[in-house]
Amino acid sequence: MIKAHTWNFFRAGGFDQVQLDNGADLLALRELDQKLWVALSCPTQGIEFDTRTLELIDADADGHVRANEVLAAIAWAGGLLKNPDLLMQGADSLSLADIDDSSEEGKQVLASARHILKNLGKSDETAISLADMEDIEKLLAGLEFNGDGVICASKIRDDGLRTAIEDIIRCVGAVTDLSGEAGINKDICDLFFAEADAYSAWQRKGESDAAILFAGDQTQAAAEAFNAVADKVDDYFTRCQLAVYDARSALPLSRSAEDYQRLAAQNLSALNQDVASFPLATIEANKPLPLLSGLNPAWQSRMDALRLQAIMPLFGKKESLSASEWTALCGKFSAFGAWQADKPATRVEQLGAARIHAILHGQFRMQIEDMIARDRMVEADIKAIRSVERLLRYSRDLFVLANNFVSFRNFYTGKGKAIFQVGQLYLDGRSCELCVRVDDVNKHAALASMSGICLAYCECVRHGGTEKMNIVAAFTAGDSDFLMVGRNGVFYDRKGQDWDAIIVRLIDNPISIRQAFWSPYKKFTKVISDQMQKFAASKADAVEGKMIKAVVDSGKTVVETPAVPVKPSFDVGKFAGIFAAIGLAIGAIGGILASIVSGILGLKFWQIPLAVIGLMLLISCPAMLLAWFKLKRRNLGPILDANGWAINARLLVNIPFGTTLTGLAHLPKGAHRSLVDPYAERKSMWSYYLLVLAGVSALIALWYIGFFGHSGVEH
Repeated sequence: MIKAHTWNFFRAGGFDQVQLDNGADLLALRELDQKLWVALSCPTQGIEFDTRTLELIDADADGHVRANEVLAAIAWAGGLLKNPDLLMQGADSLSLADIDDSSEEGKQVLASARHILKNLGKSDETAISLADMEDIEKLLAGLEFNGDGVICASKIRDDGLRTAIEDIIRCVGAVTDLSGEAGINKDICDLFFAEADAYSAWQRKGESDAAILFAGDQTQAAAEAFNAVADKVDDYFTRCQLAVYDARSALPLSRSAEDYQRLAAQNLSALNQDVASFPLATIEANKPLPLLSGLNPAWQSRMDALRLQAIMPLFGKKESLSASEWTALCGKFSAFGAWQADKPATRVEQLGAARIHAILHGQFRMQIEDMIARDRMVEADIKAIRSVERLLRYSRDLFVLANNFVSFRNFYTGKGKAIFQVGQLYLDGRSCELCVRVDDVNKHAALASMSGICLAYCECVRHGGTEKMNIVAAFTAGDSDFLMVGRNGVFYDRKGQDWDAIIVRLIDNPISIRQAFWSPYKKFTKVISDQMQKFAASKADAVEGKMIKAVVDSGKTVVETPAVPVKPSFDVGKFAGIFAAIGLAIGAIGGILASIVSGILGLKFWQIPLAVIGLMLLISCPAMLLAWFKLKRRNLGPILDANGWAINARLLVNIPFGTTLTGLAHLPKGAHRSLVDPYAERKSMWSYYLLVLAGVSALIALWYIGFFGHSGVEH
């Protein structure tokens, strides 16, 4: 009976996550219920992970790595290593002694690793690294045969074969070789020769039938001349037959005098379309078609071509053509026309019949197929070389991937950056550790808004705008008072490169309990400030308007009318209502404050601070309680789901953990601080005098009413 694997879990993010400590844990992942995995899929782009490794794991090349593909990669790499714990080291090199050659694939991988080192002049080396594989890429690119079944013209020494391959590429296209050059494979070769065979068979049919190419090599030119005027000549002889049927039709069929009168008003030439619409010649019963003179000038050049290319080779020199001769001429071209209609649609025709014949009757096809076969023969060897690269990448990267996929150990333990964290944003005196790259800001925000986290979307640019990307940064400490669209910051990516960042969109959510405590007072202060500014602005506008109007009116008065007494600018009756309203508001506020103050003064001295604190808590508690509930539910999942991840758990970002994701500005430990500000605003001492006077008056009043245990009034 096989003993079940014993798992270790750690608690983070509000749920249990599997702890991967050794190679046995990785190999046993296939036994772990995938409902316990943090993620089931992640994109191959936009994350801080080796893209080439992800592409190798992504077996179906759909741009996403899924759980089963991760399991397959772990099983493959673990099966080729003698010690699966090597997958935990994250090294970019591998000792040859660690490759398990007990299987056929293992033997081939080990042999390929040694072959690579030998080609690099490192036969004595006992380990191979990814740096060695970078050099092997150049070696593979320079090989005549690299196992991909593609033959490149540039690598062919024989001039005739190289030209034939270039002709094939020009006709039916090419595929890319591993070296990056254009070449042909078996599919392209078969396609070209299939089209060439079809075209050649069609060409042979015409050459073997004298009725088709009746004029030899000139038949094509004769057919073109014939087709250019065939409809017009048919029109002419049909009109002449109508004249035989009714002699009265001859004149109108030749066009009336009115038609010629309309032409007379135009600037005529042989290219005039109205002229071309007239018959080839004047219409008479049984009249032959003139070939030299008496022709419509718009058709003269085309009729000359017909006479030279078709009529003279068949009938000799003629000055006219009868209807029966025209019928015979049409019969001559019927076989050629049928043959032309059967011509296969191919791309090889551009080479010409002679070149196609030369390629087909040479040894080119056999040579190309032989080279493709020889290239395919080394496919297994090249695949084994690729397997060496794959094993090196898997042994270096799979453990890191598992701790950012099966669990989010890197993210929650803080021992390393998660692969979705693309850098740090410095803005508003804070540094944001949780920065995720996004492609479409609006599309991402639609789902990410459900995270409950305060998010700032930033457009990052560098090198004068030639490089751009969008990120979303999570603010989890401090407040959002000065976070607004348009604010600038600096973003540092994982390579240390700095980018100019500007906020382009905000999703405002609670950041801290402290912010929630002060939010009612800030909102109240903002409302009062806004209303006072609006009131002051409206009064200032009114006064300015009256002053301008007074100046304009006084100028008009001086010019137009004698001086009259000016009414006072302040109308007591008009402003009585305003003053009354202000007085009522002040009275109401004063009454409320008086009630509160009198209630507080009715308490004992030690109870007053407690009452003030209780009053502040009464005001702030609802906002704090609401913020606390929201902060407890903050979830990273929607942010990653919006980026193409398939998150399988609720990745909570609670208050203690959230404070670690956003750094606040603090003075260095041991720093000396001077509180003297030479540019501080000078404050008037009268406010302090008034405050002291009010305090003394309050103490006297309290003593007088007996607050301190006796009264100042004697009975």
